[in-house]
Amino acid sequence: MRNLNDYYLFVLVVDQGGFAQAARHSGMPKSTLATRVAALEAELGVRLIQRTSRRFTVTELGQEFYRHASAMLIEADAAEDVVKGRLAEPSGTVRITASVPTVQTVLAKVLVDLAVAYPKIQVSVHVTDRFVDLVQEGFDIALRDHFAPLPDSGLVQRRVASEGIFLVASLAYLAAHGTPQSTGELAQHAGLMNTMTAGPWRLQSIAGEKVEVALQPRMHADESTVLLRAVEAGLGIACLPLHMFRDALAAGRVQQVLPEWSAGTVTTTLLMPHRRGQLPSVRLVADAIAAA
Repeated sequence: MRNLNDYYLFVLVVDQGGFAQAARHSGMPKSTLATRVAALEAELGVRLIQRTSRRFTVTELGQEFYRHASAMLIEADAAEDVVKGRLAEPSGTVRITASVPTVQTVLAKVLVDLAVAYPKIQVSVHVTDRFVDLVQEGFDIALRDHFAPLPDSGLVQRRVASEGIFLVASLAYLAAHGTPQSTGELAQHAGLMNTMTAGPWRLQSIAGEKVEVALQPRMHADESTVLLRAVEAGLGIACLPLHMFRDALAAGRVQQVLPEWSAGTVTTTLLMPHRRGQLPSVRLVADAIAAA
């Protein structure tokens, strides 16, 4: 008869990235974990994990087994949730990681509203622009802005937004330096650059025309909030995602430049580990973020 506890221990070891990490996480002896996983491999007649003193690797068959074992545990959690009534009133801690601009422009309000509406949910937000390993660091949700498709990471990927990146400047700057009427005129203007290099901007028109333009670098910052403040101060023209300057645009503090041109698109994707992503509290928070 199958020992389903061994399935759980195998998933735990893979999620934690090794026996030592899993032992620290669970409080179980490392030797016990190794013995139970070895017993599971013996029962199945296959090698699920290749392990040496320096390396821990899940075999191809082990990865496929992991996906099914994780799904089994998700269903077990869901069954327990029904009994405990957690589907009716989600509870527990939901750990989220996102970049500074995303937290400021999207998450601040929605997460506070959730905390008020669901007092049994405790939201924990880690604000950082560095890459975060959700599984290894124990996060339930990550929000990532990206220009190219994300690699296949084994995580649930839920695309929640996609918007254009546009040229923007303050009315004071345009009054002082003139409003460009063509991409060729941009070379005479101050540029607020979003990288530490002064490379050209690659622009595309609504009609599909593509050009590269080089402005005169006035400031460099790899953080959009800083660039928006520089735009409002009249320092030059920047390329920013629409959500970053929507409020300033509505308030009349900034204006789009050459609105028929864009500097590409930025996609926001919500990432979740398969198992954690099925918990009612995590689903509720993920749905609220997507709606926002």
